[in-house]
Amino acid sequence: MSHDRIVMMANQIAIFFGSQRRGDQAGRVAGHLRDYWAPEMRAALLAKIDAGEAGMHPLVLEAAERLREPA
Repeated sequence: MSHDRIVMMANQIAIFFGSQRRGDQAGRVAGHLRDYWAPEMRAALLAKIDAGEAGMHPLVLEAAERLREPA
């Protein structure tokens, strides 16, 4: 899967959960990524964030920090 597509998909997930004004939005994004994304996809997303890739939704960045924590 293209790394650009990974960013686009993560941003779409963040936009969806960001539109729901209740609960822990970043936690819900992180939970979705944990539950539905393969480990390789999560690793690719984190690598793009670590490389300073632009264009990430703020909820993606916040969720990424939670992905780094033990489940």
